[in-house]
Amino acid sequence: MQPEENLQIDPTVPTVARVYDYYLGGTDNYEADRILAAQIDELLPGTRGLALNNRRFLERITQFLASDCGIRQFIDHGSGLPTQNNVHQIAQRVHPDARVIYNDNDSICAVHGQRLLADDDSTAFILADMRDTDIILNHPDTKRLIDFSEPVAVLFNSVLHCIPDRDDPIGLVHRVMDRVAPGSYLALAHLVSDDPDMRRKLTDLMLGATQGNWGRLRTVDEVRPCFDGLEVIEPGLVELTTWRPDDRRQEQTWDMIEFPGFRS
Repeated sequence: MQPEENLQIDPTVPTVARVYDYYLGGTDNYEADRILAAQIDELLPGTRGLALNNRRFLERITQFLASDCGIRQFIDHGSGLPTQNNVHQIAQRVHPDARVIYNDNDSICAVHGQRLLADDDSTAFILADMRDTDIILNHPDTKRLIDFSEPVAVLFNSVLHCIPDRDDPIGLVHRVMDRVAPGSYLALAHLVSDDPDMRRKLTDLMLGATQGNWGRLRTVDEVRPCFDGLEVIEPGLVELTTWRPDDRRQEQTWDMIEFPGFRS
């Protein structure tokens, strides 16, 4: 982990993590992030609700994996800024010995993650791009905390649409899943739309605002190959709010899907 004074943060260029923080009511964002959020809202009203629903899904899937599936180790790719009820907090309420690796390429996420986890020896934050699979999986903290001979929960929660096709997001998922033991789980959420015009407009907006640091809005059929070789858990590939919902009110939003599965 780099010292905080060496971390590079450019407040003039918005990042997905900080926009997400703004939507969740956080304060670790800048004017550029709030401007981009307003532009997204104009194009797609209900995006704040989507962010809230996405966070609730992360909480539900972590609880499910820890409680129902007995998972004690998690790797959270593109984890973003820490907020309330983080993955390690949920998992450790079920299993006090649960271990969690977070990673993100946003320096401000690293600063806050480092502070949050300073006194937690069972959790670590790695400043790395999720595409750098070898760096993340071979990192000393990962080797210290994750036993790859035992099942692992691999999380890609609302991040793969940030990866362009040229960087092969589906191959990224397969590389990680090839490293984990049988009985491991994959939980994934991805922005999707069947409307070509919506896909083009949102992709163009995000690529322009983030100086090319985004992927694209995809279709369900384009995301489905992420789960080749996996056995699907019911209810399968569904709109995010309908995956084992709890009693909290769901926000009005546009489509996002998630598709948990496990190694066959």
